Amino acid sequence: MTQPFVLPHFYMPYPARLNPHLDEARAHSTVWAREMGMLEGSGVWEQSDLDAHDYGLLCAYTHPDCDGPALSLITDWYVWVFFFDDHFLEVFKRSQDRDGGKAYLDRLPLFMPLDLSTPVPAPQNPVEAGLADLWARTVPAMSVDWRRRFAVATEHLLNESMWELSNINEGRVSNPVEYIEMRRKVGGAPWSAGLVEYATAEVPASVAESRPLRVLMETFSDGVHLRNDLFSYQREVEDEGELSNGVLVLETFFGCSTQEAADTVNDILTSRLHQFEHTALTEVPAVALDKGLTPDQVAAVAAYTRGLQDWQSGGHEWHLRSSRYMNEGALEESRPFGVGGFGTSAANIGALLASAGAERLRAYTHVPYQKVGPSLLPDFYMPFGLTLSPHLDGARSRLVDWSHGMGILQEGVWDEDKLAAADLPLCAAGIHPDATADALDLSSAWLAWGTYGDDYYPLVFGHRRDLVAARLCTERLSACMPIEGDGFPVPVNGMERGLIDLWRRTTVGMTADQRRTFRAAVDVMTESWVWELSNQIQNRVPDPIDYLEMRRATFGADLTMSLCRIGHGRAVPPEVYRSGPVRSLENAAVDYACLINDVFSYQKEIEYEGEIHNGILVVQNFFGCDYPTALGIIHDLMTQRMQQFEHVAAHEFPVLYEDFKLTEEARATMDGYVAELRNWLAGILNWHREVPRYQSDHLAARSHGFLPDRSSPLPIG
Repeated sequence: MTQPFVLPHFYMPYPARLNPHLDEARAHSTVWAREMGMLEGSGVWEQSDLDAHDYGLLCAYTHPDCDGPALSLITDWYVWVFFFDDHFLEVFKRSQDRDGGKAYLDRLPLFMPLDLSTPVPAPQNPVEAGLADLWARTVPAMSVDWRRRFAVATEHLLNESMWELSNINEGRVSNPVEYIEMRRKVGGAPWSAGLVEYATAEVPASVAESRPLRVLMETFSDGVHLRNDLFSYQREVEDEGELSNGVLVLETFFGCSTQEAADTVNDILTSRLHQFEHTALTEVPAVALDKGLTPDQVAAVAAYTRGLQDWQSGGHEWHLRSSRYMNEGALEESRPFGVGGFGTSAANIGALLASAGAERLRAYTHVPYQKVGPSLLPDFYMPFGLTLSPHLDGARSRLVDWSHGMGILQEGVWDEDKLAAADLPLCAAGIHPDATADALDLSSAWLAWGTYGDDYYPLVFGHRRDLVAARLCTERLSACMPIEGDGFPVPVNGMERGLIDLWRRTTVGMTADQRRTFRAAVDVMTESWVWELSNQIQNRVPDPIDYLEMRRATFGADLTMSLCRIGHGRAVPPEVYRSGPVRSLENAAVDYACLINDVFSYQKEIEYEGEIHNGILVVQNFFGCDYPTALGIIHDLMTQRMQQFEHVAAHEFPVLYEDFKLTEEARATMDGYVAELRNWLAGILNWHREVPRYQSDHLAARSHGFLPDRSSPLPIG
């Protein structure tokens, strides 16, 4: 069969190494698979299939340093996960049996109890038998924290197969952002990262959920999955009718050829590996210092990081050899200049340096303050109507009084003109049209506080390149939100004064857990401002995926969603909000809103502020294209994210309601939440269209702005 495209030249700077216990793992996994019922008679695999796939070779490449028993156990896990994938395909995907697939998946978490003394059901098929055996053999060596994280990753891997099945049923190809998010769960690389911990060292719980460790895992995941998409396109798309493949997703999104889509997937893969390296070398050491890790804990993180690198290079070597994938001629292509032999797939030095050098250099060479002219505004797709609160005029005057009272108009960052140009009550009136006057005032003040902070950090700390002061400021802001009692610090600036006031007014009647969740949402936003500062100081245009995911944080998405949910009561179980469809709906809405802001603020940020955190600029930098072309890509992505929002609300929420057996009250609450998000989207677009803050004539009049007095020390609290 002719290959649908020529495999690109892969960026892979880490040489693959082979575990010496390969033969032991191969032999053990064959015996184990037969004992679990995965071979003859399973209707899925024969012995020849297992031999051809050679999961022992995969694990020996991806875990080169662990001992024989550990390698055999890890190989059994991979035999199990690939058998599950093929079993689910044969039994449920080909027949498109969604009900049967859900019942099958619902049983599997029962075989992963955190406490091994908890009894498990009798296995009914090879997948259940294998999971029960593997769980009992693996978790005694790991902490409860690891068990919980690995169980969640395993459940995501299993349950998100339903998303793939639903897309096959609907004949729907996902948009690129949706695909990347769901592929991390379906593809199982977060699950693989858990096994890397087992093989190397367990990550300390104090940093396991931090941004740097999360980014390491996510960039690792994206690298593994996008590489797999390139090798498996022929099997998945042409043979199996699979729609969840990154090459197909980009073919559909850009309307381009398969070869062009494959080359772009490889560019994204390279960018994600660069992001991995950047995070490992800059952010991981910083978080280790910040969290006070011991030398042993630092060594554990380093071993885990090295383990992820080994997986990337080893996984690539396996893909070059496995009969499961499209790799004809790829092994020879990876041995240029007559170099041959084991572990030399990264030997094309010329191509490697060209790829690494050009792409890395481009990320750091943006020239700030370029004249770009008025922001170009496309014809936005907005299917929802606008309604404004009748309390708008009163909220405007009261916000001026509040801002003066908090002191945010006296610090040299904002004055009354800037506050008026932002007109945050107009935004609040659109996103909360049914709010009472008091509730609208509170919403307006939160928007003003967040917008002020977003302006404050780059102006106060960015011009001074003072990352230390920014971190101290962020820590003090978190202290302004006590979980229990009124243990507030004495405020030293307008941001602290405003946050203390908002915290008091917002958290009245909240439980401690609700306060904790709400504070975490604010912390995510303020910590993301420090991330922006770090990039600004390095003059580094972010990786596209990292940018969009962090943009949700800088935009205050978690804060906004938390504010929306305050009035929902307890009718909706917390696990519903954590479900795939709800997160998908929220992320689609937030991305649309964030990109609205990037489109309107392009001139303000690029020409007047020297900013690098703008989606259009990120696309320009990544693709090497001009402003109108990048705007077109952003506009297409916005449209598809909005269409995804509509799709999830119309098709996935009714299924979600049935899956969770929600009460009528809970269903009404969730329907109301969808309506709130529709108002939120329409209100944000209207606000951007109406306020002077982003208009060219206003920017020209304020082009010189004003800076805080830096001759005397600034408060850094």
